[in-house]
Amino acid sequence: MVVCGDDALAHRIAAELADVYRQAVTLVVPPPAGFEGAASRPTNLSRASTLLGRMSAAVGRPGGPPPDGADTGQGAGVREVTAAVPDEQVLAAVGVARAAALALLHEDDEANMRAAFLARRLNPRIRLVLRMYNRNLGRRMAELLDQATDLTVPENVRGRHDTSTIVLSDADTTAPALAATAVAGTRKIVQADGLLLRAAERLPGRPGDVAAPGLATLALLSSTTTDPAGAEGSDRSGPQAPQLLPDDDAVRTAAGRGTIVLEAVTHEPATPRRRTSRGASFKELLSRRLRWALAGVVAAVTVLAVVSSVVTDDSPLHAVYITLLDLFAIAEPAVEESAPRQILQLLTGFVGLALLPLLVAGALEALGAYRSAAALRRPPRGLAGHVVLLGLGKIGTRVLARLRELDIPVVCVEDDPDARGVALARSLRVPVVLGDVTQEGVLEAAKVHRAHALLALTSADTTNLEAALYARTLAPDLLVALRLYDDDFATAVYRTLRAAHPDALTRSRSVSTLAAPAFATAMMGRQILGAIPVERRVLLFAALDVAGQPQLEGRTVREAFRPGAWRVLALDTTAPQARRPDLTAAHDRDDPPGLLWDLHAGYVLRPEDRVVLAATRAGLAELLEGARTSSGRGR
Repeated sequence: MVVCGDDALAHRIAAELADVYRQAVTLVVPPPAGFEGAASRPTNLSRASTLLGRMSAAVGRPGGPPPDGADTGQGAGVREVTAAVPDEQVLAAVGVARAAALALLHEDDEANMRAAFLARRLNPRIRLVLRMYNRNLGRRMAELLDQATDLTVPENVRGRHDTSTIVLSDADTTAPALAATAVAGTRKIVQADGLLLRAAERLPGRPGDVAAPGLATLALLSSTTTDPAGAEGSDRSGPQAPQLLPDDDAVRTAAGRGTIVLEAVTHEPATPRRRTSRGASFKELLSRRLRWALAGVVAAVTVLAVVSSVVTDDSPLHAVYITLLDLFAIAEPAVEESAPRQILQLLTGFVGLALLPLLVAGALEALGAYRSAAALRRPPRGLAGHVVLLGLGKIGTRVLARLRELDIPVVCVEDDPDARGVALARSLRVPVVLGDVTQEGVLEAAKVHRAHALLALTSADTTNLEAALYARTLAPDLLVALRLYDDDFATAVYRTLRAAHPDALTRSRSVSTLAAPAFATAMMGRQILGAIPVERRVLLFAALDVAGQPQLEGRTVREAFRPGAWRVLALDTTAPQARRPDLTAAHDRDDPPGLLWDLHAGYVLRPEDRVVLAATRAGLAELLEGARTSSGRGR
C-alpha cells in the first residue's frame, strides 16, 4: 500500500492500514518547512505508526500459546518517504508499479489528479483512492480512470483484481460516524446498504443470564473480575480472553459474561412526528379571525341568494348570479324593481363593502404565510430529545442530511445566513437558530437544555469547545460530541471533560481520526465494509461474492459458519445486474434496502449470491486466499 498526503490524515490512514489490516505501507509526505535535501529519501517510521506499533507490541506479548482464532500476525509497519510532490519519479521509486493500492490525500485536487494519471499509467491494475473536495469533478475523474483500466487490462484479469477508482471526501466519510455519535455515543459503526450498524456492548441483567443477541453476537467480552493475568482483553487472559465470533453453544455456556452484539442505529423521537409538507395549509394562510369573517360573509351571501330566489321567483342558480353581481356592484340599479328587490340589492351592496377589506387582508396574510414558509423555521414549543447541530458548513451539512435520513429531530445553529447548509435545512423544514453560539441565549433558543445530544461541528476548535462547556452548564447529562482538527488536542479535551463530568457522555473527534477508517477501508477494496475493535482485537466486515468461495458455495449458512474465523450475517437480495459495487456508498432513499439480515440457518448459498460477513483478519485472509486458489484452478 502507498499513501501520499500532506496532513495528519495521511499518517492516520497509514497507521490504520498497518495496525488494523496488517499491510506493508509506504507513506510519502512532503519535507518539513525549510528543509532542503534530496527529493525523495527514506526515513524512520512515522510517529503515528511508531506509537501504534509500540502499543501493539506492549499489549500483545504472549504469555503462552494464543487461543484459537486469535489474530497474532504483525504488520510490516510503515516506511516513510519524504518527497515534495508525488511525481512520476517518486511514484516509481516507492514501488507503485507493484503496489496493490494508492491513496492520494493532498489538499490540492489538481495534485491528486495529476498523480492519479501517472499511477494509472505505471500500474493499470492498481486500486486508486482519491481525496477530492470537488465532488462532481471527482466522480468524472473516477469514471475516466476506470475507463482507462477497461482499455488496458484484459477482462479475465480485471475480474480477479479490484482496479476501481474510489473518490472520497472528508465530509462524506465523517458524517456517518458523527451521526452515530449523536444517536448512540459511539463511532464503532459499519455502513452497509444505507444502514448504520454499531457494535454495542451488552451485559446480562442478572448473574447467570445470557445477554440479548441483537442481529448477531460478535464476541464474548473478557472477564474483568476473575482474570488471573490482570490483563483483560489480551491473549494472557486464557479462557477469559475475548472470544470472537462464538457459536451458540459458547454463548450459552458463557452465561453472565458480557457480549458485543451487532445492532442497527435507530432513534425514537421524544415528540410526535410533525407533518412535513412543504406547502402552507389553509389554516396557515389565513388567521382564525379572518376565516370567521369570511365564513360570515359567505353565510350572508347565501341567505341573500335564498331570499332573492323567493322574492323574485327566479331559479336558485339565477338568484345566486344576480346576488353576486349586486355584491360586486356590477348589476344595474333596481330602480324599476319591486321594493323587496331594491332592499336586497342595498343589503348585498353593504355586504360587498365588508368583503373588500377582507379580501385585501386575506391576500396580505397569504403573502406573509408564504414568506414564512420560505423562511427558516423556529424550534417548536415542547421540542425535546432532539440533536442540536452547531455549524452548517461542509461537514455539518452532510451530518444534517444523515440525521434526517434516520428521522432524528434536529435544531441547527449557524451564524452565517448564507452558509451552504442553510438552504438544505430550509428545504427539509429543519428549525434553524441564526446567531453566534458563543453569545448568551443562542443555545437556549435551540432548546439545548431539553436536547438529547449536542454536535459542535463549526470550523473553529475554540468555538466548539466554548459551546460544549456552556452547554454542560445548561444540561450536565447532555451527550456532547466535538469536532476538533488536532488529534492530540481532541484527546486532551476528551480526557479533561470526562474527568470534569464523569457521569456525562463526551466525545471529541478529529476529522482525520473519523475519516481514516473509511479511506483505509477503500484502500482494501470495495469488499471491505469496515472494522470494529473488540477490546484488543479487530473484527472486519466484508461483502463477498459466493462464487469461487469453496468455504461458502453450496453450503448452508450454518455449515459456512466457522467459529472464531468468519460468520455470514446478511444476504444481498438485489439482482446481480442491479447490485451496487460499493455497499458503503450513499444509499438512495427511494431504493429499498437489498440486505436480508434475518437469514435462515438452513439457506444454501448459491454461486450468484453475495453475502455480508464478519471475520477475523486471519479468517478473511483465508477466505480471500481460497477464492484466489479456486480461481487459479479454474483457469
